Amino acid sequence: MTKVSDAAQSRPPTPQRHWHTVSLQLVVLVVVVGLLGWFVFNAWSNLAARHIGSGFGFLQDTAGFSISESIVAYEIGDSTLRAFAVGMVNTMRAAIPAIVLASLLGFTVGVGLISRNALVRSVARCYVDVVRNVPLLVQVLMWYFVITETLPDSADPIALGSAAFISKGGLAVAIPDAPWYVVLVLLVATLLIPAAVWRFSSMQRMAWRALWQLVVCAALVGLWVLQPAGWELPSQGAFGVAGGAALSPEWLSVVAALTLYSGAYCAEIVRGGIQAVHKGQWEACHALSMSRAQMLVRVILPQSLRVIVPPYTSLIMNTLKGSSLAVAVGYPDIVSITTTSMNQNGQAIECVAIIALVYLTLNLCTALVMGWVNKRVQLRER
Repeated sequence: MTKVSDAAQSRPPTPQRHWHTVSLQLVVLVVVVGLLGWFVFNAWSNLAARHIGSGFGFLQDTAGFSISESIVAYEIGDSTLRAFAVGMVNTMRAAIPAIVLASLLGFTVGVGLISRNALVRSVARCYVDVVRNVPLLVQVLMWYFVITETLPDSADPIALGSAAFISKGGLAVAIPDAPWYVVLVLLVATLLIPAAVWRFSSMQRMAWRALWQLVVCAALVGLWVLQPAGWELPSQGAFGVAGGAALSPEWLSVVAALTLYSGAYCAEIVRGGIQAVHKGQWEACHALSMSRAQMLVRVILPQSLRVIVPPYTSLIMNTLKGSSLAVAVGYPDIVSITTTSMNQNGQAIECVAIIALVYLTLNLCTALVMGWVNKRVQLRER
């Protein structure tokens, strides 16, 4: 009986059953599209009855409001569409550094959660438990109040060496005094060339490969420091700090809160992925007299990626969506700029739809990229 039932379950679906499934899906699709069309028609009818404009024609109108900070050129007379583009760039400007920093922090704390040192393990567990149980909005506000209330005024900033100043006005740091494409090429080279040397080097001994990678990194960092254009350093003036790149307290608050909050969740993801590796792998490493660092880098972490990547993808998406809380401290992200535009033109449905479309696009792109990464790290059966 068992063999017969197993064979029945393994048989492919019949054509009749296949068409029943397809028909049911088509019916559900028609119902969903019909409901969506009814909602759109109902909203359009109500707006027309109240003589309220609808459509996306307002995107070509003059925005008429200023934006406090932007790396994209923008003036009050520019179109609303350009203002929305500035908001999207500002959203990415806060979310991407937070994702990178949270990943580094989460990896470090995640390894600390399984440390054999009781103090390291306790500190890591305390950080994760405290940060995960405080709402993200509260953390954003807390960091904003800490920066704006405890730091000195802009006229008397705290010097962090000769390359940075921090005060209530934000953080001013040195930037390369070179065209953006030169900076981009150097940044990409600094990130990719050492990895390529490590991946394709023919040297077998790990010490020589690590030394060669260190030399390449030092050479690339030297190009950063010794490039002919030099650096633009911030300097303290009579009315505050001038020069360099200015990072506002709003941006610092959002990035700091997202980093700590997402880093706590990332730490649990890393811990779970490492502990999901079978203990036989640890025992085999011990039998080969490998150090704990060699175990993690060479054996455990590569196998744990197949468990880490799926929840890590969700973490990236949640961090992108969590950046929308920047509106609470006045950071001009896509939510803040769209809300300002909505208060001027009164077209709430279109503005909310734009916000939803922006975050939907960002998350779909994230899912696409991380889906490819997930396929690369999965175990391949022979």
